[in-house]
Amino acid sequence: MRIANYYNNRDVRLEELPLPAIRCGEILMKVESAGICGTDLLEWYRVKKAPLVLGHEVAGTIEKAGDGLAGYKVGDRIAASHHVPCGSCHYCARGHETVCDMLRATHFEPGGFAEYLRIPAINIEKGGVYSLPDDLSFEEATFIEPLACVLRGQRAAQLKSKDTVLVLGSGISGLLHIQLARENSTGLIFATDVSEFRLNGAKKFGADYAIDAREDVAARIKQLNDGRLADLVILCTGAKSAIMQALNAVERGGTVLIFAAADEGVNMPLSINDLFWRNEITLTSSYAAASKEHIEALELICKKKIRVKEMITHRLGLADCGQGFKLAASPNDVLKVIIEPQR
Repeated sequence: MRIANYYNNRDVRLEELPLPAIRCGEILMKVESAGICGTDLLEWYRVKKAPLVLGHEVAGTIEKAGDGLAGYKVGDRIAASHHVPCGSCHYCARGHETVCDMLRATHFEPGGFAEYLRIPAINIEKGGVYSLPDDLSFEEATFIEPLACVLRGQRAAQLKSKDTVLVLGSGISGLLHIQLARENSTGLIFATDVSEFRLNGAKKFGADYAIDAREDVAARIKQLNDGRLADLVILCTGAKSAIMQALNAVERGGTVLIFAAADEGVNMPLSINDLFWRNEITLTSSYAAASKEHIEALELICKKKIRVKEMITHRLGLADCGQGFKLAASPNDVLKVIIEPQR
C-alpha cells in the first residue's frame, strides 16, 4: 500500500509498505480522509522519531474485521481514536485520562497518511471507534478528534456562561475554540492572529472582535469590554509573544488555558505576586481527549452546532501530502488541509 512517510516538515515521501496484518479483535481501516493537525508540524517533536507515518485525525471504512470482533462489519463507516486511556488507573480515576500511561502508548499502524491502517484491539475495547451516520462526510468526521480536544480544554478551564473569552491564534484549534465558546457563553469573544485571512475566519466563526496580534491586545480588550480584561484566555499558538499577551490580558480571577505546544525550550515568565498572590489567576493546560469527548464532538458536528466543512481550504491526494504540510504551515489562505489517501 502507499504511505506518506515523514522525514521532516520539508521532506514527506510517497513510499510503499505491506498492508498491515490484523489479528483477533482488530480492524483494518480503509482511510478515506485524514486531517493534517498542527501537532503534525511540530518538527522538533516529530523528527526525533522519523521516518514515520503521521496522521491521527482519520475517518474511513472497515476493510477487514478480525475474528471475535462483535458489532463491526466490512463496509461500516467509522472514525477512530489513535490514543485511548485505560479507564482504571490513578490518573483516569482522577479525571485525567489524557495523562494515562496506556493513552500515551496506544497508536495506529502505521498512521493516517496511508491507504490503510490497523486499529489495535485495545483501541476498540476501550471505546476508541465511532460509527458514522450516512449523512456525515468522511472529511467532516476528521474534525471529531480536534474538536474533542477543544471540548476537554474548555471543560478544564471551566468556561462560564457569561465569560469574556480571548483566543490567541486563529488557526483551526482557535476557530474551534471560538465556535465552542460561542455555543456556551454569551460574553464577548476576542480573537488574535497576524494573518488577515485567519482574522477574517475568526469573525466568520463567531468572534465579536478580531485583533491583529501585533497591537496592544490587552488595551484593546479593555477599551471594548468596559475596562475589563478577558475572564478566559485560550493560548492556541506557541509563539512566545502570545504567551506574554495571555498573561497580560487575563482579568483578576480569570483563567489562562495553555492549549498549544510552544517551540522547544520556550519558558513562561511568571510573576508570583502580580498573577497569583493578589489576583487569583488560574493557569491550566489540556492535552488530547478521551472517548467521552470524541462522542460529544461527533454529536456536535452531526447536529451542525459546530461548523467544520467550511474550515476546509485544501483537499489533496496522498502523493501531495508533502505539499499539504507546506500549506498547513502557512497562515495565508489556508485553514484545514485534508489528505484523501485513496486518490
